[in-house]
This record gives sequence, structure tokens and C-alpha cells, in this order.
Amino acid sequence: MAGSGAPELGINPADLKRCAHLRVAIVAAQWHTEVMDALVTNAVKALAEHGIDEPTLVRVPGCFELPVAAHALAKNRYDAIVALGVVIRGGTPHFEYVCQAATDGLTKVAVESGIPVGFGVLTTDDEQQAIDRAGLPGSAEDKGREAALSAVATALTLKNLGER
Repeated sequence: MAGSGAPELGINPADLKRCAHLRVAIVAAQWHTEVMDALVTNAVKALAEHGIDEPTLVRVPGCFELPVAAHALAKNRYDAIVALGVVIRGGTPHFEYVCQAATDGLTKVAVESGIPVGFGVLTTDDEQQAIDRAGLPGSAEDKGREAALSAVATALTLKNLGER
């Protein structure tokens, strides 16, 4: 895991009041229910802690479908999108194709729309690595929370730059 050296994610206190006015959407895959439920729950909780009480939640079958749903949300002018998913390596090249497609697609949505996409797609070698990153009790990391806060912090930065 890359947990060492990660920044302490937080929102500048001067920007906290502005969070409540943000429109945030979460797009989440359905594969790997235990991990996905934790990622979504922790993202929603992190948003609520920052005054964003009702993010839009959209579920899609898998990580390959995340970019098209994020694109549709971006067209609806959300201020930030949180993309959550899990891809666990198997014995075929499927892992590489899905990871690359999700990463490239979500990057394209963010760059072309100018709307930040918090990247909470876990790409792991096994299920235990996913559990360790999902923010479950005993997990070393909480990628749902991190993705949500990254999207919100970037949205606020763009607003401060006069971009949105």
C-alpha cells in the first residue's frame, strides 16, 4: 500500500462554509459488495462531515462503466464527482484492461469537463488488499473518504481560482 507519505486530507477552514453549497455525486460500481459498501458509506460520511448531506448516488455494474456514468454526471454540472470501484487481479488480462479503461475514462471526464473526479478505484492483487483499503474496521486506509475529500478539496480550489 502507498499509505506512507499520503497527505492529511482536509478542507481549509476558510472554505468549510462553502462545502454545503457544492453539488457532489458519487458513482460506484457494484462488484465486491463488502468493499464497495464500505467505500460508499465512508465517502458519504466524509461528505456529511463537511456539510454535504445529500450527494447523488449512482450505481453501475462495474468499474468499466464508471466513466460513462461520470460523464453523464459531469454534463449535469455537479461541482465534484467521486468515483468508487474495485478491480481484483485474476488470472487473465481482464484486470489490466478494466483498470486502464477506468483510469483513462475518469481522467478524460475530469480534464474535458473541468469537474474534479475523486479517484477511489481500488486496483489490488487480492481481496485482502481491497479490504485493507476500504475503511472497514481494522483497515489501514479509507479510500472512499480520501476520494470524497480529494474531489471536494479540488472543487473548492477551482472555485478559488475562479474556474467554476
